[in-house]
Amino acid sequence: MAITTFSGPVRSLAGFITGTDGVSTVTAATLAVTAADYNGQTINLSRAAGVTVTLPAATGSKAVYTFVITTAVTSNNYIIQVANSTDTMNGLASVGGTTGAVFSTLPASDTITMNGTTTGGLVGSYVQVTDLAAGEYLVSAALVGSGTPATPFSAAV
Repeated sequence: MAITTFSGPVRSLAGFITGTDGVSTVTAATLAVTAADYNGQTINLSRAAGVTVTLPAATGSKAVYTFVITTAVTSNNYIIQVANSTDTMNGLASVGGTTGAVFSTLPASDTITMNGTTTGGLVGSYVQVTDLAAGEYLVSAALVGSGTPATPFSAAV
């Protein structure tokens, strides 16, 4: 990707993509997401033993975080969770297994758990979260799994 240099004022409504190509690959057990480092990027989750991702506190910044599973989880889970007990997630997740199902968030949902089977977490799964308002994330997910689909949403934080 080319590098562009600006001279003068530049305005961005949702932040700037940082890094070499707007893609980060995570192989560590945990990731603390910050808007300064990850807004607008694709974050590849690539650890068979799972990754726990903690989002920043929702402020209404409109920051967008896109997570793509590039290595199937085979032990533990891929978990995407909010930073505190007041933030929630609202939205939908489509989970495909032996059949397909669409799940909406539960009251007070704050965590997405992908187990590699019924709640997704296989290669090709993706989750996009948007910092919609103070205390609220919007979630859209298409999850690849196996077996009978189950909701990936819970209130765990």
